[in-house]
Amino acid sequence: MRAWCLPHARMHQLRMTGHGGAHEPVLRAAVVELLQVQRGGGYVDATAGMGGHTVALLEVGADRVLAIDTDPAAVRALRNRFAADPRVMVRHGNFRALAELVALHAFRPVDGVLFDLGVSSPQLDEPARGFSFRHDASLDMRLDPTTGRTAAELVNTLSEQELADVLFQFGEERLARRLARRIVQRRPLRTTGELVRAVASATHGRTRIHPATRTFQALRIATNDELRALSEGLDGARAVIAPGGLIVAIAFHSLEDRIVKQRFRAWAAAGDGAILTKKPWRPSAEEVAQNPRARSARLRAIRWAE
Repeated sequence: MRAWCLPHARMHQLRMTGHGGAHEPVLRAAVVELLQVQRGGGYVDATAGMGGHTVALLEVGADRVLAIDTDPAAVRALRNRFAADPRVMVRHGNFRALAELVALHAFRPVDGVLFDLGVSSPQLDEPARGFSFRHDASLDMRLDPTTGRTAAELVNTLSEQELADVLFQFGEERLARRLARRIVQRRPLRTTGELVRAVASATHGRTRIHPATRTFQALRIATNDELRALSEGLDGARAVIAPGGLIVAIAFHSLEDRIVKQRFRAWAAAGDGAILTKKPWRPSAEEVAQNPRARSARLRAIRWAE
């Protein structure tokens, strides 16, 4: 039996988060440098996860951090970690509502906003969440399991054409039509294992990476409406950033990075800001050696006009 490996394009689409609160976030030094943290400043960590970047901001002088995460489990962990630190305000919410969250909690001025995109290690490693094809579990895939449709609902209700479109657009899957046809033939599918077997039966193992890799990525993005949420979150950051403030985004695949790049270019062309990263910053060989999951990270930054 062939041993499948998670490819770079998928394996590194993870925010580097450890268990027990101690971890080194992806591109920590670059984030601190590009956000140009001011002592006494206020910053939004729009994807706070286990709090690694929030800690980094506090260590270099941030006076206030609004730490947001859409995952209730991450929010609980953040509240435990920062319970005794009055500088940190932890809130549950999707960063697509960033402007509303900032206004609701009167968190002004905002000197910088950070987006660290992707799925965290704890999310991927918890079988019940349904993010990984390595575990046979309920086909859920919701970043916030308290709301929205599950991946199983999408798989079992979309038409064959709609499903093929999802696989092609969000997974860049060349076999999208064939896979969609086989998935529809095998419905209902309720677990990750059933989905993996349906996909494998259509590819016959003739793929360089695990045959379900792109299917899982596509369904997760569709389930959470991730690309539209990113566009709305960036627009929210634009609405709240103070003059001279910074917006920094770390993307882990081309679909995310393209949205960030296009938004920043449009803002710069309109004279609203100046791009600080002509090309995306990438992790050093040393960081990749210490944290292989950082390999595909791409960081972009823009400074808002004074």
